[in-house]
Amino acid sequence: MDYRKKTVVASVAGLTLEGMDIMFISFAMTMIISEFNIDLATGGLISSITNIGMLLGGIIFGVLADKYGRVKVFTYTVLLFAMGTALTGLATNIEQVYIYRFIAGLGAGGEYGIGMALVAEAWPKNKQGRASSYVSVGAQYGVIIAALLSAIILPTLGWRALFFVGVVPVIFAVIVRKNLDESPEWLAAQKNKKINNKNEKSKLVQLFETPRTTMTTISLIIMATVQIAGYNGLMIWLPSMLQQSQGLSISSSALWTISTAVGMIIGMLTFGRFMDRFGAKRAFGIFLLASACAVFLYSYATGSVGVLLGGAIVGFFSNGMFAGYGALISSFYPVQIRSTATNTIFNFGRAIGGFSPILVGYILQSYDMTVAMVYLAVLYCISFIVMLTLKNSTWKPMQSIEEV
Repeated sequence: MDYRKKTVVASVAGLTLEGMDIMFISFAMTMIISEFNIDLATGGLISSITNIGMLLGGIIFGVLADKYGRVKVFTYTVLLFAMGTALTGLATNIEQVYIYRFIAGLGAGGEYGIGMALVAEAWPKNKQGRASSYVSVGAQYGVIIAALLSAIILPTLGWRALFFVGVVPVIFAVIVRKNLDESPEWLAAQKNKKINNKNEKSKLVQLFETPRTTMTTISLIIMATVQIAGYNGLMIWLPSMLQQSQGLSISSSALWTISTAVGMIIGMLTFGRFMDRFGAKRAFGIFLLASACAVFLYSYATGSVGVLLGGAIVGFFSNGMFAGYGALISSFYPVQIRSTATNTIFNFGRAIGGFSPILVGYILQSYDMTVAMVYLAVLYCISFIVMLTLKNSTWKPMQSIEEV
């Protein structure tokens, strides 16, 4: 297996394990709430604390990966979220659950951007979109695996046994460390750094070094926030919306979830090739506007066929764009700060966007599904406007470091 394929396999596996880890909480939440006798709000804090851990982990490990190497730090992040996941199964109170989920979040937040940086530095410019899409689909694989494991383990062994599966990534980390070499582009940059011997500014400071860089960083954070806010708002609340508005049973809403997830996977793979062929700005522009239209029109869907097909279409456009963010963010920053940028921007968006379900819940409680879908449509329109502010000259298909 050549180096390019190894980076994709390692990054896909990492994101699959991360996605599986995050979904364990969703499937086990009812049992955790019951065992520790806590209310829903207290249980909901588990997800919020995990997101905070992801943000901090993204920043810390992004900086470390840019300084000490992608592969080395990547394996540490996998080990950390494996440890946090396994320890969750040993928690004796909700406070310990918070601590262990924070630890898992630290590792998961660091893993995403490092894997994306590895792929961006291994693949040629005209194929980075599709390579990024292959990696992004890993999160959906993780959801599917978590659902299967939960169905098998939870009824028989309980929620603690589910989290003990978290030791599996340790084996994966050892394999990656043994079989994957460091990024050649990063090694070359380190060599040049030693030769030039320049006083380098803080990695985070470099994300805001000039007015143009600052605007780019802020714009990308807004776009990432919308991506996560839209995804969370749709996936967490739409099954409940459909049960109320269409009278769907729980089993029918589960079928909707599968149909939407399939649409998302196809959308990701399509978006990656679309991005390579037509460029990032055109690809994101089309998918953002299509997402705004799709979620708005979906509020008028009726009948089982309309609901299932509409869900797949919404998933295709709204989450298809997720495939492009790793390649997109990487294209704006040189190799010296690429992991820092990818991790900081996306995890900042993940932390802020994670609050979207709260707002959607309030809208549903005070208004109706149509207003909630209008809110989501407006989010995508905002992201489209922000995307237009990015300078055209920086939207060349995945610049090399010399072009940045």
